Amino acid sequence: MTVTMKKFLERAARSWLAALLAAAALVAPARGGEPDPRRDAAVEAIARVMPSVVNIGTETIVEVRDPFEGLLREFWGPYYRRQPQEAQYSLGSGVIIDEAGYVLTNDHVVRRASRIWVKLSEESGGKEYEAERVAGTTRSDVALLRLLAKPGERFKAVRFAADDDLLLGETVLALGNPFGLGGSVSRGILSSKSRRPAVENAPMGLEDWLQTDAAINPGNSGGPLVNVRGELIGISVAVYREGQGIGFAIPIKRVTEGLSEIFSPERAQLWLGARIRPGGGTLIVSAVEAGSPAERAGLRVGDIVTSVNGKSPQGYIEFIQALNAAGDRQDVALAVQRGGVRQAVTLRLMREGAVFNAGLIRQKLGLSAQEITPDLAERMGLLTNEGLLVSGVDADGPAKSAGLQRGHILLGIQGQPAENIVTAAKILYARKKGEKVALDVLVRRQRGVRVFAERWGIELAVR
Repeated sequence: MTVTMKKFLERAARSWLAALLAAAALVAPARGGEPDPRRDAAVEAIARVMPSVVNIGTETIVEVRDPFEGLLREFWGPYYRRQPQEAQYSLGSGVIIDEAGYVLTNDHVVRRASRIWVKLSEESGGKEYEAERVAGTTRSDVALLRLLAKPGERFKAVRFAADDDLLLGETVLALGNPFGLGGSVSRGILSSKSRRPAVENAPMGLEDWLQTDAAINPGNSGGPLVNVRGELIGISVAVYREGQGIGFAIPIKRVTEGLSEIFSPERAQLWLGARIRPGGGTLIVSAVEAGSPAERAGLRVGDIVTSVNGKSPQGYIEFIQALNAAGDRQDVALAVQRGGVRQAVTLRLMREGAVFNAGLIRQKLGLSAQEITPDLAERMGLLTNEGLLVSGVDADGPAKSAGLQRGHILLGIQGQPAENIVTAAKILYARKKGEKVALDVLVRRQRGVRVFAERWGIELAVR
């Protein structure tokens, strides 16, 4: 081998070794400094949400009735021992939606429970709390619980997704805490944004339930269904037994609507006229009613409420509680963020009973209305007590000109049901003189011994 070739090979070997050392130097810090490739968006989402996932246990006391109990007690007297009560137990999952300790789950998990206890995830310490049922509906199968915690104790709450922020085929994660053994996670896609739960033996139809192939395992009912951003998009509710890998969840839109109804100031007979989106720490105004105290105060859709009377509420429920505490006795000072600029808003809630009454309906429409009680419905031969009974018509009012008469039933105004006096008066409150409104009216006519009912659509101008 020539000297020239030998030097060339030595230089090549040194270059090759230097390249290996440089590569090793680059790889070594990458293992310690760069993100682990296993920690994708789904893993990060699970880490964010799991501290909010809880296990729910219930105890239901069942009375045991013995048909011979009276006879045995009479015969044996003080020696008779009544059969003990039986206890039934159930387990499910839930998710914390507010830092104050409010938990969302399925109504069927806690319905008729005599005792409810909630166990936090291991990520949140694994403590166990007694809980009380705040509200729930069998129709939507959603229930809200409150942890009986120490004053000032805070909890990790899940963040809500926007109502309609759903992508068909996107990755979704079903989380739960079954049997209190720890977190359970399954992964799949959003298969459908509208599925109807089976009613009795009826086939599946289309409605508002979410469908996913993420497995909803036993004990995960009531747990959260989240997207890869870690946002709550639904509450797991059921598995379709006739199909493999088909699960259903209650969409977040229904959840937010239910929470707004449960905690709105209107439940305390106070009219705010704005809807604040629940879930997460940001209080965003999502709707403002025309002519309402919120509109008069200058609140707009998209405003972010940052303080109430100088205090920053920690979540939606604290915000509503602050409004209810102020009531209609004083002005409420709100601070809002609008387009990045801080705005001061002065709000005064209105007492519904003092404003929305039958007098306002008569002033606008020229008719007297009364709510239909069950007794009144029975006397009139009505099958339901829906709507308002027209008990009188002004001789010179809009109702008279439109053909309305005493005995007619006002079912709706402007496409909204006239559920009671307050609801009907609210719809009419912001209507200006001469403005047209559409009424849905039930007219009952008697022919011989038979009574026929017709639905009329009537339009009239308010006065």
